[in-house]
Amino acid sequence: MRILHTSDWHLGRTLYGRKRHEEFAAFLDWLVALIEREGVTALLVAGDIFDTTTPSHRAQELYYRFLCRVAASPCRHVVVVAGNHDSPTFLEAPKALLRALDVHVIGSATADPADEVLVLRDLSGAPELIVCAIPYLRDRDIRQVEAGEDSADKDRKLMEGIRDHYASVVALAEARRADLGAEIPLVAMGHLFTAGGRTLEGDGVRELYVGSLAHVSPGIFPDSLDYLALGHLHVPQRVGGAETRRYSGSPLPMGFGEARQEKSLCLVEWDKGNGARPGCRVHIIPIPVFQSLERIQGDWDLLAKRLKELVAARSPTWIEVIYEGEAVISDLRERLEALLAPTEEAPTRDETAPRPEILRVRNNRIAQGVLERMHEEESLGDLNALEVFTRRLEAAQTVPPEQHSDLLLAYQEILASFHHGDPQAE
Repeated sequence: MRILHTSDWHLGRTLYGRKRHEEFAAFLDWLVALIEREGVTALLVAGDIFDTTTPSHRAQELYYRFLCRVAASPCRHVVVVAGNHDSPTFLEAPKALLRALDVHVIGSATADPADEVLVLRDLSGAPELIVCAIPYLRDRDIRQVEAGEDSADKDRKLMEGIRDHYASVVALAEARRADLGAEIPLVAMGHLFTAGGRTLEGDGVRELYVGSLAHVSPGIFPDSLDYLALGHLHVPQRVGGAETRRYSGSPLPMGFGEARQEKSLCLVEWDKGNGARPGCRVHIIPIPVFQSLERIQGDWDLLAKRLKELVAARSPTWIEVIYEGEAVISDLRERLEALLAPTEEAPTRDETAPRPEILRVRNNRIAQGVLERMHEEESLGDLNALEVFTRRLEAAQTVPPEQHSDLLLAYQEILASFHHGDPQAE
């Protein structure tokens, strides 16, 4: 028995306006080849398949074409749960059709927790794996709002709701395994933020619940689980230091903060014991780099030196430049772009040859010992919706400061409604 654990594909995501369809296609091609080469029995995708609740036609084509290719491979099962970026209704729309391909999709918490317990069978019909397919648990799925509750009450109810839901689903799975009378591996999937989890600046990880960090304790997951496959955090890591409880991480870097991070998948293997609980081994499979990213940070001499090196190497790297020199350079981008242009030594350089590209420039300067952010170098593409609202709120002289926190919370709730695909959000 071999399962492959992955998550956080974010199909359709762009990077400072640059579409990344070729990267995603290359990753999915590589993933199909890996599944065939390693003889994977089941593929588990732990949420955030798409980057938005309304994915583009190109992103959808990549997803469905991939599922068809896996269905034609030796892989017998695919289990997909929704993440906080996904639309539950969109993912589940072709659910019945996908079941014919042995693709199981759980978009949202179900009224009956037993619906999230999947017994997967081998070619002879014998059970070979039990999966607790738990999707991202939305606020409205796990707690009831009561008049007069404060933020502490809300946080407590969120934690209790998440813990109780996992306990209920896993208990049903344990009972199902006992009924089958066999030592079948028991796996749980989820999409959440565990306490102590690592993130990186600019990795695109979004807070899950408005007004609350909602970082759950690793202790909420029952000991009976043979493996825990989580999504949401983009840095590959163990949960609570346990070898068999993991975030697989995102397969592609979501931003320049992840440029130097090695991406990977988790290949989990069981050997059948003689009446004993199956032993579990976890292998980390590195993912190739399909589009190199680099963050160059420093003074002008350092920036110019590194850009010249990339030009000489004809490296098709996407670059973020952070200038931190003493001197104020008002035409920073123009000077950087000039370094990438053909020179007198190579005036006829092939324009179709690979070359580095600067996607983002941040101009920081040190003045009187204080690092100042030069906002004129920013564009709306550098800011998310909450940052734009916060800056406008701070600049609004007609709004009393004591109202800022309530307005920020209300705006976050509106954003969350859009992100979670609430049909009542207009």
